[in-house]
Parts: sequence; structure tokens; C-alpha cells
Amino acid sequence: MLPLEGITVVSLEQAVAAPFATRQLADLGARVIKVERPEVGDFARAYDTTVKGLASHFVWLNRSKESLTLDLKQEGARGVLNRLVERADVFVQNLAPGAAGRLGFGAEALRERHPGLIVCDVSGYGSSGPYRDKKAYDLLVQCEAGLVSITGTQETPSKVGISIADIACGMYAYSGILVALLRRHQTGEGAAIEVTLFEALGEWMGFPAYFTLYGGREPQRTGASHAAIAPYGPFECGDKEVIFLGIQNEREWERFCEVVLGRPDLARDERFDSNSERVANRDALHQEIENTLEGLSAEEAITRLEGAQIANARLRTVQDFIEHPQLKARNRWREVGSPAGPLSALLPPATIDGTEPVMAPIPAVGEHTDAILAELGYGEDEVATLRRSAAV
Repeated sequence: MLPLEGITVVSLEQAVAAPFATRQLADLGARVIKVERPEVGDFARAYDTTVKGLASHFVWLNRSKESLTLDLKQEGARGVLNRLVERADVFVQNLAPGAAGRLGFGAEALRERHPGLIVCDVSGYGSSGPYRDKKAYDLLVQCEAGLVSITGTQETPSKVGISIADIACGMYAYSGILVALLRRHQTGEGAAIEVTLFEALGEWMGFPAYFTLYGGREPQRTGASHAAIAPYGPFECGDKEVIFLGIQNEREWERFCEVVLGRPDLARDERFDSNSERVANRDALHQEIENTLEGLSAEEAITRLEGAQIANARLRTVQDFIEHPQLKARNRWREVGSPAGPLSALLPPATIDGTEPVMAPIPAVGEHTDAILAELGYGEDEVATLRRSAAV
């Protein structure tokens, strides 16, 4: 039996954050019914056409779900959703702030009608405060949370290359729902959960916030290096290939100097004999390290680093990651169905002994509408009426 088998999730979702949360619930066996706009569906379906005509974001976030199309401006569609929610364990929505409430599906109203229901509201900045109605695209939240100010080079602030605010928010929505399900199992009581992109990313800004609050200065942008640790980051070898390494403590620093650089004297150099000194003299430190590495190939340098048990990595491309030997050795790739045919997909990162994640197909827009309506007790004439009114 899958961990969430028997749990039904109804999700009025779009874009990234909420779909990421519900896909993980689906991976664990929950039945996830995704409510979409008739014909066009979740607007993330149209982000691009790179995956055999499908959008890469949508493919990533929506496997193992059922698609039901409803135009919730129509009374008939709201009746369908009400009937569906009556049977649900979890209701998730990430419409614009207040929109679900205006449709009659706000957390307070739903919890009053269904005390055992878990309602999860996902938004950019929350249901209150001066930013309540502000648009909250991932880049903009990265800016408001201060992340862009500490990312990039000294000359150029940069956003993170993935939708990190959405992903953080989706993770906290997912974990919050799991906690609420556990509590309901113990008490029978549902829950109202609110998760925001801004506050989720704010949690991930803990290090720079404390560094600034108590250090009196903000972390500097250091590209792929670390603002508070040295040596930590990229170094060029003699074959022009870049490797990355990180030193975590003084014992590692001494071993690095002796085994990798062949310079035990460097560990005792007063410019470098503590992490604080190494950070303060970063340019000189990097020059000393690269003086040795320019006589080594990347492969030779990594062999030395491994021998000294110093953390290291190669700079891999996305294609390199896809072909990574570790993923192959651990059999992490699976195949899922889709409207465009079979597609590759990575297993979820949490490996649970004895459990194979669902990895079911990605739905077409409204693919399951008729089946769900029949399950809810709608007859052929009623379905025809709903279709004539464009409610479904």
C-alpha cells in the first residue's frame, strides 16, 4: 500500500508552487484532481513547447494527476466543485488572494462546512499586509527577499536559475499538508494552512539574515565562491578545466595544503591561518592555490582532492547532469506517459523502503472530466447541460 493511498486531494492550481506540492502527494499515492480552466487549462501548459510539444514546467509538475475542467464563474461548475470537495481530504488553491473566497471556497467557509478538511492556501505574500495583492512571480520574490542582492558577481546581481521561491513554497505546502494529515489521523480535526512564496524563501535566507543582523554588514556577491568561507568555489587547472572545492575546517585546510598543494607551510601563513583571515585575503589565497593547480590537469587535481578527502566537484552542464553516472548507478530514471507519448522522469528524492512512487501519466486538459462527473453522480443529460453552459 502506498503511504497516501485513499487520500483525495482537490487542487485549484496553476503555475509552479501548488502543483509542485500536489505532485509530491500524488507520487506517494494520493489521488490528485487538478481543476483547470476549460480548453486552455493551467497557463503553465503554454510556457513552452520543448517536451515533444508540451511545456517543460508542466511535464515536471503534473504527472500522476487527473484533470477536471471547470469554469468557476458558472454556478453549475461551482456545484461540481462543492460536490467534489465533500469527498476530499485536502483542498489546495493558489488563485489570486481573495479569489477563492469570492467563489465560496475560502478556507474559513470550507472548514465550517467540512471540519475534517485540510485547506492549503498558497500565495505570493499572504492574505494580509500591504503586499497582499502584489503580483509575486518568482524573480520578483527573489528580489523582495534579498536573494538577488547576494547572488551573482560583484558587478552583476543575478537571480537563481530555477524557480526557487516557488519550489520553497511548494515544499512547505507539501510538508504542511503531511503534518495536517498526521494530526487529523490523531484528532480527526482538519486544518487551514497558509504558505507564501515570500515567507518560504525568507526561511531559506536565514544565513544572510543573521550574518547581516549581527555582523553589521551584508554578505558580498562572490559569484560561485562563498561569502563567508575560503577557499570555497571555482579554481582553474592547467588544462583550463574548472573544478570546485570547499574547505570546512582547519583540519581540512592543513590537509589540503599538505596533500593537494604540497605546501604545508601555507597552512601556517598568517594571512591564511584562520577562515576569517583567508576570507579577508581571498585574492592572495586564490593566487597561491592556482599557482599549484596550473601544473595539474583537472583529473589530477580531483585525484589529489579525493585522496585528501576534500569536498570537490566538476562544473557539469545540464546535459551532463542528465547523463550523470550516479543517477544511472542508482537507477533513478523512470518513464511516464503523456499526451505526447512516453517521457523520462526522475524518481522523487525521498526513497521509502518498499515503496515505488506512482509515476503515472501527465493528463491532457480535461482528460478525466467525464469520468469524474459520472463518479459524482451526474447523468448524461446533466453533463450535457453543463457542457452547453460552458461550465465544464
